[in-house]
Amino acid sequence: MDVSALLERGRTLATPVLRAAVDRLAPPMDTVAAYHFGWIDAQGRPADGDGGKAVRPALAVLSAEVTGAAPQTGVPGAVAVELVHNFSLLHDDLMDGDEQRRHRDTVWKVHGPAQAILVGDALFALANEVLLELGTVEAGRATRRLTTASRALIDGQAQDISYEHRDRVSVEECLEMEGNKTGALLACASSIGAVLGGADDRTADALERYGHHLGLAFQAVDDLLGIWGDPEATGKQTWSDLRQRKKSLPVVAALASGGDASVRLGEILAADAKSSDFAHFSEEEFAARAALIEEAGGREWTAEEARRQHTIAIEALDAVDMPDRVREQFTALADFVVVRKR
Repeated sequence: MDVSALLERGRTLATPVLRAAVDRLAPPMDTVAAYHFGWIDAQGRPADGDGGKAVRPALAVLSAEVTGAAPQTGVPGAVAVELVHNFSLLHDDLMDGDEQRRHRDTVWKVHGPAQAILVGDALFALANEVLLELGTVEAGRATRRLTTASRALIDGQAQDISYEHRDRVSVEECLEMEGNKTGALLACASSIGAVLGGADDRTADALERYGHHLGLAFQAVDDLLGIWGDPEATGKQTWSDLRQRKKSLPVVAALASGGDASVRLGEILAADAKSSDFAHFSEEEFAARAALIEEAGGREWTAEEARRQHTIAIEALDAVDMPDRVREQFTALADFVVVRKR
């Protein structure tokens, strides 16, 4: 199965509608949003930037085919989900202090924090407009699922921030946070096209279960990349999650494992939380923390958790009657999530 073709189909179908939605924004928000999506550079010149992996649009248009509808039926859902996703990225980059995304300076770094907040808010509002202007019963059902997923996403971000200021977070708490922050929107993407195509709630719920567990697998891989990912591939700094003191799965699992490396890691991270020099730590100091996380088993545990969540996601598809071709494509997208490098 050519996953790149699936991703490109979602991107190709969604992008014209996405750009038309962004064009509705008042200046300078339209320009700021266009920069964020990679359509222009910081000077306003046309660009062909990295627009992200496009997993969510691919899932949305694919889910429409579960019902026998054309993939185009899922396009408003794909665009709505992509708008919510990018609303969260704009705000997350500011809250986390991230200066790089997709190999470019983030919006708040180029255009300022105020524009990052306003454009994020505008994208969130546009997401609901894109669905509700369809004026159908199915659009109303899809909007309800999107708003529920959006609230869960925001809950997850709030949990993520609060955990940064705690010495310890349980594995269960971390999984709950990641299920909200990442799983909820991927669950919505996996079902929203089917809802627009007239699927009943039982079908949509099963597709959401697939997407939720796919989201947990997706985030587990993201957590691995956030510590050990190649900056050339990820577009972020080395050890980016460690720089932000994130209580990601590898860190939490390592702290919960017991043993000398786990104890030593706990002592170091507790001291880091009180350090005024943390922002000026050397590459070697972050590398040493990453090595302790790996020695304590956090890296391998997280990789295994990604595989486990992938299995649960695939099993959720058993409850849905769909064409074999569509099932194979859902499986291929799930496989892609756990083997990606960025």
